[in-house]
Amino acid sequence: MLDATDRSGGTATASPRAVATELAAAAVSVPTAAPAPAPVLPPGPATGLPARCARALLSPWSRLSLLLVLLASAASAMLLLEPQKLLTDGWPSQLGGAAAITVYAAAYGVCTVAFVPRPLLNLAAGALFGSQLGLGAALSGTVLGAGLAFCLGRALGQDALRPLLRGRWLKAADQQLSRHGFRSMLAARLFPGVPFAASNYCAAVSRMGLLPFLLATGLGSIPNTAAYAVAGARASAPTSPAFLIALACITVPGLLGAVIAWRKRRGLRRR
Repeated sequence: MLDATDRSGGTATASPRAVATELAAAAVSVPTAAPAPAPVLPPGPATGLPARCARALLSPWSRLSLLLVLLASAASAMLLLEPQKLLTDGWPSQLGGAAAITVYAAAYGVCTVAFVPRPLLNLAAGALFGSQLGLGAALSGTVLGAGLAFCLGRALGQDALRPLLRGRWLKAADQQLSRHGFRSMLAARLFPGVPFAASNYCAAVSRMGLLPFLLATGLGSIPNTAAYAVAGARASAPTSPAFLIALACITVPGLLGAVIAWRKRRGLRRR
């Protein structure tokens, strides 16, 4: 491959044409990697139909429909079971002590999700377990029921309902709960005029966090729950000072809440 020698040093040098020929031959001799075979996909309809069905079942409106079905079923079950009979028939004799309080707290939480009024459940807790234990059972059931309603509303209803928040009042309530969740929910729990179930699902549709929601619910529900528990425990003596004080603690916050709501409504109308 060498066609000449350097006269001064005697070393051979290759011509440019020869070097180009050798490089071309080397490039041709190097094996090239075969292209990876394309993945074989199953036919479109076989995979498309399950995917479309899954998207339809997991769509926001499908989940909202499931939530409505669950709530309607729970409310119907409460109408058939009639939990208010506990006030007249009493607690089953098979349960007692801590087991009875635990079962009642769990049943309390489920009942609140099914729209059973909390005042009735609080009165029953005081009548069945006394003031202190009744307060503990009712407060535990309150937090449990609020958490269940919040999680159901957040998982099944938020995506479908948030685009519907277009009214002035709805947007104002959503912004208040989203930005000042703990403070707003604490105020809602302190004043008994705000429906318990409605506040739970409104908080779930907003961007409020679960932990502030539960903490505000537990703290804000203590005064009202205690008043009802004492009233239920002393219902057999309606003229006793404890019953009268509990009744005042129930009535006065309700009136204050009505006055504040009326003033807020007038302020919103002026804007």
